[in-house]
This record gives sequence, C-alpha cells and structure tokens, in this order.
Amino acid sequence: MCCSGEQHSQWRQNILTVGGQRQLRALFCILTLLSTSFIFYLGKVKLEKGADDVPLSFVNLELLKSSSKHRQQNVRSVDTKRKTLLNLMCDLYANKTGHHDTTLPDKAKFDHILVDSRHKLLYCYVPKVACTNWKRMLMILTEQVNTTDALDIPANVAHSQHIFPRLSSYSWKEIQTFLETYTKFFIVRHPFERLLSAYRNKLEQHHLSSKYFQVRFGRHIIRHYRHTPSPEALLQGNDVTFREFITYITNREDVLMNEHWTSVYQLCEPCIIDYDVIGKYETLIDDSQHVLKLVGKPDLIFPRINKTSSTFSKLGKYFSTLPKDLIWKLYDVYLMDFKLFDYEIEHFI
Repeated sequence: MCCSGEQHSQWRQNILTVGGQRQLRALFCILTLLSTSFIFYLGKVKLEKGADDVPLSFVNLELLKSSSKHRQQNVRSVDTKRKTLLNLMCDLYANKTGHHDTTLPDKAKFDHILVDSRHKLLYCYVPKVACTNWKRMLMILTEQVNTTDALDIPANVAHSQHIFPRLSSYSWKEIQTFLETYTKFFIVRHPFERLLSAYRNKLEQHHLSSKYFQVRFGRHIIRHYRHTPSPEALLQGNDVTFREFITYITNREDVLMNEHWTSVYQLCEPCIIDYDVIGKYETLIDDSQHVLKLVGKPDLIFPRINKTSSTFSKLGKYFSTLPKDLIWKLYDVYLMDFKLFDYEIEHFI
C-alpha cells in the first residue's frame, strides 16, 4: 500500500523526532550485535577446526584465556592472593587505560613464552628476573644436557637461540590447548630493581655481551641526551649515566624498548593469560621449587642467588641521582607492573 504525500511527510517527521532517533539507534545496535556474533562464531568454528589461517580479527582473547579450575590441587594461598590482586588491577587499570585489548593482532604476544611439552609447562621468561637459571632448568627438564646441576650449564648456552620452542610458533588450536591444559608461570621483580640490573649489566659494565647494547643503545643515548659529548663517547657508547638512561626510557617518542626493560605486563600478557603461578624475585626459591613440584620434578634444585651482590642494595645510590619528577615519569612507564604485582614507589621518592 503506497503512502500519500502527506503521510510520507509525516513519516519523515517522525523519524527525526527523539523517539525515532532512539529507534534507529536501537536497530543499529541490534544489527551490530548480530554481525559481531556472526564474526565471533566464524572465528570459533575455524579455531576449533584447527585452521592455521584463521583471520586474526576473528580470534577473541577470551578463547585463548585459560581456565585453571581443573587444577585446583596444589594451589598455594599465596598464588590465590597474587592472582586475585592481579585480576582486580587488570580490571581497574588495564581496561581504563585502554591497554587491555579484546582482539589479538598477531602471535607475537606469545614470543616470550617457552614450551616444555614433555612436562606440560609454559614459562614466560622475563630478562633480569632469574631467566638464565630458569632456562638452565628447562634444559635439564627437557634432557638437553647431561646434568642435574643448573650451574654446570654456561649462561651463553642457556640463552642460545632455538633451543626452546616458543608458544608463538604453534597453531592457534595448539595455543588454545596449551593455555587451557599446561602449567603456566612467570617471575616478577620490583620494576626499578629490574631496570637498574639491566642498566648495570648492559650499559655500565664491560662484559662481552654488553658491547651490543652499548653500540646499539648507548651511542644513541649519548648523542641525544648528553650535552657536548666527546668523540670517544659517541664512538664507544660505553659510559652512559644512569640518569641519561632513565631520561631515554621515559621519552615515549624516542625510546626503543628492548626485552631487558620492557614491562612484564607487555612481555607476558598477564591480563590475558590465566597463569597458575606468579613467582616473585623476593621468594624466588620457594616459588621455583613449587613449579618444579607441579611438573613432577620436586627433587631438582633451583640455584640460589648470591644476595651479597644483589642489585637491591645499590638502588639508593643510583636513584639518588634522579630528580623526583623523572622518577615519577619512570613510575608511569611501569605503572602496570607496579599495580599488578603489588610493588611500591614510596622508598624512591
């Protein structure tokens, strides 16, 4: 039945009313919801079929987030406490700051997660947080060495490329299975202590392994953050001051993040992945032995740290060279690590 001119005019007028606009918005929301549900369904179907060519926009992080409810045995109260705080902080900070994505851009988010299929173990390694010793332990667990003493394994061997498969190298279906069924853990450390350890080891000291960092980062830092640098300093890059390094780290437009000073939040994605154990450097031995117990290797001994050479005792000396406003800027860079893992800044201000 056709509308008269007067009726058509009245129809247009109704559409332009507030009520009409609300109806249009409601219709738009319904259509959006239906289309989103359809896309999500397609992604889930492809994922369940094990397709490696799943369009990445179809993969929702909730499909990959593990549920550890089937592994309630051997759960320590400290793990429950740490995970409860982490989940709360993820909701409060990650979502509000826009850091908590709901779609996964690529598998690169899993580059730092090493896979031990034999013991169904996933380890997200964090440089400067006992990762050398944990890589040594993984070599023992996977029987790549003929020893049970981790310190028998040279550090450069433990850090060799391609000796451990990374989670990012697997198909989406395998990734989902591993995240749901494997024991997952990582170790954290006070962000400032970890950062100082990275600075001293990679820029201040003169180890063979430091040369790359001094050339790659040191020369750039000296060139851009030192007044009238000497030709020798520009050439060698081996005398970067702590203040110059921190100024570089806090310059969001210039800094090139390296795994040694990238936040744990970015390296391990704890707001996405449901880790079973969140270890701490302060309780490293207990937490590490607990992980070994979970994978059925309680007799293996995790190496103890030489506390006499701890970076912690040197924090005051280095941070006293920084103005408070720079310390606050640095805090902002590592805000998520402070909040998620219950660390404080008060001692540094």
